[in-house]
Amino acid sequence: MIIHVDMDAFYASVEMREQPGLAKLPVVVGGSAQDRGVVAAANYAARKYGIHSAMPVAQAQRLCPQLVTLPVRMPLYSKISHQIREIFQRYTPEIEPLSLDEAFLEVTASERLFGDAVTIGKRIKHDIANELSLAASVGIAPSKFVAKIASDIDKPNGFVVVKKEEVQAFLDPLPVSRLWGVGKVTGGEFERLGIHTIKQLRQQPLQALQYRFGKFGEHIWNLAQGIDPRKIVTDSRAKSISNETTFAVDISERSVLQNHLLELTEQVAFRLRQQGFYARTVQIKLRFADFKTITRAMSLPSHSQTTKELWQAAKTLLDTALAGRPRAIRLLGMGTSSLSRQPSGVQQADLFSHPEQEKQRELDQLADQIKNRFGQISIHRGLKPTNKI
Repeated sequence: MIIHVDMDAFYASVEMREQPGLAKLPVVVGGSAQDRGVVAAANYAARKYGIHSAMPVAQAQRLCPQLVTLPVRMPLYSKISHQIREIFQRYTPEIEPLSLDEAFLEVTASERLFGDAVTIGKRIKHDIANELSLAASVGIAPSKFVAKIASDIDKPNGFVVVKKEEVQAFLDPLPVSRLWGVGKVTGGEFERLGIHTIKQLRQQPLQALQYRFGKFGEHIWNLAQGIDPRKIVTDSRAKSISNETTFAVDISERSVLQNHLLELTEQVAFRLRQQGFYARTVQIKLRFADFKTITRAMSLPSHSQTTKELWQAAKTLLDTALAGRPRAIRLLGMGTSSLSRQPSGVQQADLFSHPEQEKQRELDQLADQIKNRFGQISIHRGLKPTNKI
């Protein structure tokens, strides 16, 4: 069985833990309205007003004039994410992090020590609440896809178990929008076809979906049958390390996309350094509103784990991909591959001979120490108006 753990409104929940007086107030974490910032996280009180992540903060404030808007404190969230990861590691080494606030865990080999997956899931949820004063929603199922839906179906503070023999009964009544990859455009297509639930889609001939949607048709047909054979991929086994985010609403403003890409790059760079990897290839992934997906990649002069080098490459790829393409983006991803345990193919004595490289290495080391030890100190990279860091 696979466990999916997803922290509830993570950034906002951390801020409410730090400031208990915010508990009953509508709270968002994000940029400033004056700088055209966007919502990074909204607590459940704010969501009642229709506020969601990726919404411009100015719009959120119009929806809820009494809204409390707090700046992003990425080092604090990274520190707590590390503490959550340590709780996971008590029960299994088979962990696939998706972002700072969610991960898949494979616990089959751990059941002799700790009990079945349900028992382990309850213990993890209890440990997070007891030690970190935060709520996590947990989904347990035979596959990644079903476990992720299960963790989301009863938020906040949910705990849903789907046994193998219950998968189809669990999926059938859900709307087709629950299927990975079904957004507004594809969802509109299904509406026109009279397909509203996963059961209705499951009953369609595979050939008909393939004819209409190509490979994507086969993908969603398999998911509707509960078929998802993907295994847990830990960082230590990964051939690549990446993060991606799907926006609640499509985004076309380049400065907003750059801010999201910078945050993804910081997370990936941090994971590279934590795992002792250096990357030679940087890639980005863009999924447009019509579900067309493109990837762009470039090679670095040498293997690197430096945030600034990775960011410069990622930003170049984004600018190139969006040149003359004012289209709305629904998913943005940043990743690294061609991983090595060695910094470069050149002699190690020459690695940091350049003063700027040495400076960036020291900045990253300091930032990582803060993330791991002094999360309450707010230090993170941000975009200046010139888009330089």
